[in-house]
Amino acid sequence: MAYVIGPDCVACGTCIDECPVGAISEGDIYSINPDECTECGTCADACPSGAISL
Repeated sequence: MAYVIGPDCVACGTCIDECPVGAISEGDIYSINPDECTECGTCADACPSGAISL
């Protein structure tokens, strides 16, 4: 199961810089491509708003 970005996302961009496989896309609320996500958790650890979870 890939990580997902919830509605608490403030589109700060922190997670994009942390994702080692480039699975995160920008938008009003960012999104994670489940086919590319390796479930490493780096994005969730870096998210200042706690919007990323499994």
